[in-house]
Amino acid sequence: RDAETERVIVRSTPLGGDLFEQTQSVTVLSGEELKLRLEPTLGETLSREPGVSSTYFGPGASRPVIRGLGDDRIRVLQNGVTTIDVSNVSPDHAVTAEPLTIQTIDVVRGPATLLYGPNTVGGVVNVIDNRIPTEKLQRPIEGKAEGRFGTADEARSGAGVFEFGLGPIVVHLDGFKRETDDIEIPGFARSERLRRIAPLEPGEEEARGTLPNSFTESEGGAAGASYVWDKGYIGAAYSGIDSRYGTVAEEEVTIELEQRRWDVRGAFNQPFAPIKAINYKWSYSDYTHTEFEGPEVGTVFEIDGYDARLEVLHEKLGVFEGAIGYQGQHTNFSALGAEAFLPPVETTSNAMFVFEEIAFDPVRLQFGARYDHQSNDRAENEIFGPSLTRAFDAFSGSAGLVYTPVEPYVIALSVAYTQRPPTYVELFANGPHIATNAFEVGDVGLGKEDSLAFDLSLRKKTGRITGSLSLFYNRFSDFIVAKPTGEFSGPEEEGEEGLPVFAYQPVEADFVGGELALTFHILEPYDREEAPSMSGKDGKAVVAGAGRRSSRHELHLDTKADYVYAQDRSADRSLPRIPPFRTSAALVYGYGDRFGARIEGQYVAEQDRTAEFELPTADYFLLNASVTYRVKAGPIDFDVYLKGTNLTDAEARFHTSFLKDIAPLAGRGALLGVRATF
Repeated sequence: RDAETERVIVRSTPLGGDLFEQTQSVTVLSGEELKLRLEPTLGETLSREPGVSSTYFGPGASRPVIRGLGDDRIRVLQNGVTTIDVSNVSPDHAVTAEPLTIQTIDVVRGPATLLYGPNTVGGVVNVIDNRIPTEKLQRPIEGKAEGRFGTADEARSGAGVFEFGLGPIVVHLDGFKRETDDIEIPGFARSERLRRIAPLEPGEEEARGTLPNSFTESEGGAAGASYVWDKGYIGAAYSGIDSRYGTVAEEEVTIELEQRRWDVRGAFNQPFAPIKAINYKWSYSDYTHTEFEGPEVGTVFEIDGYDARLEVLHEKLGVFEGAIGYQGQHTNFSALGAEAFLPPVETTSNAMFVFEEIAFDPVRLQFGARYDHQSNDRAENEIFGPSLTRAFDAFSGSAGLVYTPVEPYVIALSVAYTQRPPTYVELFANGPHIATNAFEVGDVGLGKEDSLAFDLSLRKKTGRITGSLSLFYNRFSDFIVAKPTGEFSGPEEEGEEGLPVFAYQPVEADFVGGELALTFHILEPYDREEAPSMSGKDGKAVVAGAGRRSSRHELHLDTKADYVYAQDRSADRSLPRIPPFRTSAALVYGYGDRFGARIEGQYVAEQDRTAEFELPTADYFLLNASVTYRVKAGPIDFDVYLKGTNLTDAEARFHTSFLKDIAPLAGRGALLGVRATF
């Protein structure tokens, strides 16, 4: 476990570093833990991590929500560059990063604007799939193949990842296919509160036992190759994904999407003094999705564009070590159809950033700044009006320190100021948005959103108890949110009023909260040959704070909790879709690398602090368990695992979801998986 926490993780700074020595709060999912957490969507996969919830638009689409912030304040990256899809435009749009082929997920909680821009004021999720290999292989061929079968949704999925080396050339191939039926739910699809205030018409029946139109189908793959030498690498990859799923919000509406993506990435280490490394990445994506209403085409969304970045790291100059960088992005977006609520928009952004670090034990100081220029060009349209350009200059800066008062404790503090330009959705929306059940109206006069964020963490990285406590405060000026106007618009049928109008408006807002993650190491393994050196004269372990030692057995208690309080200071009430208090505890047992077992309970409190047009969400308790067993067959390791979810068949709803009152989480289910690694 200690070795896992010491590896280099997602770079919240250009220099990377140890997990426990970041100025910001970081979570890493990989290996066995990621295998057991995998769900059909990225949001669900991460939803039990501290500070992370999900937009959950059924099993087909969900994005992470970090510390109560979502949409375009969270950036989802694939190998360090944007996914270039439309998942940030609407919650019913899927993220194109497929969990089945992911090797590692890095989550940065809090602003990561220096590297990734003002759209990361809430945090960053970086999925790593190694489609462009960065190192030579240890063996001629490496890979894995996996199959999974589930009961709650009749899941059938399979994936394979293969890599082989030809001298300095390393080739990567992967592919996946996943299918699920409509999920089984514990009771009614609609919540008790919604059934009470909005009863169905005579003759209509409440959906019960199964969530209608919640099926998913997805397949895709990638091919990549790199040339690797002693001072770096250069590589390219081509990938594609095709997906079809039900939107849940309406029984007859389905989405079919496809993306084709090209990536180029490389690094040149120690080219000449004082340059330490040059890193470069470029990605281009062509994405289309079609929303069908029954067999008829409804709305077609398209986006194509690129994301490019260059970083130049320098060696220590005096007391300074750091980097300068450039990032450029360009996209063309269009939505065509009867329910298109956005005009065609061309978006271009260019940015420069600088980062420096000063280290003098036991303190490391970090500081940096970033400048972004972004323009949104609306094309002339008979519905949305004449062509219009809104351009913004945004400045961001941050400073932080990491202090080690005494081993193994670490204190980290960071302060970040961010200016976020409004998105083209917030500027130009004007039409019915069925996914959010609203008629959305943008404001071309919106200005930049300002935030000042503070993050304080206490961490302990070795001993009988390890973990971290993080506290944060984020104060926003001109926080852009869609607020109800009290009016109705859109189609009116049989006397109905149409959709409520929500207009994007600036408000003053505060986000305050924290996360706790503690692991109690009750029983820990050791190598028998090293066992005598672990005990002192009195027979007690000399490893500071170590738990009881055992030759093969290990037993840990993992505890987690998080809370966020988000207030619209302008209206003196809660902001919408803010996650409630959550806490969990898991008992984890392992016997060498052969057998593992885990039982986990999570309690999610009631959320009764609501915004306008928002119902409270009841509390719930989820009980999950899993067992894993490894069989070695020569060079191949076979891992068999069985996972039970929601074992008490509780009714559970994400308050962060637009669909919380019509789409609960799946009921009791089991998943059997087999993975072969070689």
